[in-house]
Amino acid sequence: QVQLEESGGGSVQAGGSLRVSCAASQYSPRVYWMGWFRQAPGKEREGVAVITSDGRTSYALSVKDRFTISKDDGENTLYLQMNSLKPEDTAMYYCAATGELAWWARGRIPSLQAGQYGYWGQGTQVTVSS
Repeated sequence: QVQLEESGGGSVQAGGSLRVSCAASQYSPRVYWMGWFRQAPGKEREGVAVITSDGRTSYALSVKDRFTISKDDGENTLYLQMNSLKPEDTAMYYCAATGELAWWARGRIPSLQAGQYGYWGQGTQVTVSS
């Protein structure tokens, strides 16, 4: 059974940095998307950054040029480096992954829509104070 386990959240002041990690186990599709989503209290879950199995990325406009998504295939781990954090970045951050992508989805820009992802972690809290 696929398991995604996030770590690395915490509290930081505005302007600071954090890196969150997602360790994937029992997960070995050949072509896939993985990504980070976040949900603040009273708000819908939103896509933050996603990456394809061959390294193509997509970012939400609100985090572009501040956040960087990356992955270590050898360690089966996904990362999100967050710099220049703002109070509005405060949320629960979730790791998500697709299964093996259908042929028609391969080569497309990876989606920031949560409904496209079937596997989810439990989340890690990121709190940014002003």
